[in-house]
Amino acid sequence: MIQLLFLVLFAEGAAALLLMVKIGPLRELAMRGVEQAKDGKGPAAVKTLACTLLVIFMSSVASILRIQNRGIKLGTVSPMDQVLWRTHLLEASLIGYILFLAFVIDRLHHYHRKLTILKKTANTSREEVEKLQIELQGKEDKSKEVKKLRAELASLSEKMKKLKSESEEHERQRLEAEAHVNALQKQSEELLLEYDRLLEDNQILQTQVLSLRS
Repeated sequence: MIQLLFLVLFAEGAAALLLMVKIGPLRELAMRGVEQAKDGKGPAAVKTLACTLLVIFMSSVASILRIQNRGIKLGTVSPMDQVLWRTHLLEASLIGYILFLAFVIDRLHHYHRKLTILKKTANTSREEVEKLQIELQGKEDKSKEVKKLRAELASLSEKMKKLKSESEEHERQRLEAEAHVNALQKQSEELLLEYDRLLEDNQILQTQVLSLRS
């Protein structure tokens, strides 16, 4: 179970990295993958998986609290309970990171789509501005039409400024999401180290249990 959670976490981390860093056509492939997950039966499957992970997360938290309460009542925690407590804590942490990374990937995909739309709109506005500039040059003798075109040009310039500010805001949000993903990757590495240590502790505890039985 834990190995599967690590695999899912690494897969989500790779997808988030591809969405943040443009590496050839890999970002487009990641975008298509996320779009396919959002089309057709994808959303239902994703919601089912998320609900399942949430139930497992709540079960792990409940197990952690139950072991802690039992330790408080008895005044001590058995080695087996310690191993179970650490295992449930690791599972709950991994599931929490997986759900958070899924949310980050969804937001990154949303920002990329919005940025694409904003770029297309900006290009269309730029073409319209160039067209108006050409028309202005050919109609300098018509003051009324020139004033009207200048007003339209000013309106389009304001739209371009607004689009530019929105694009900068989305870029800032994307950088914040990138920082979150980097922090999660660092925490994932720490969890790997903790998992290795837990495996060693579990082996030691099993050896001790076997020696006590014998």
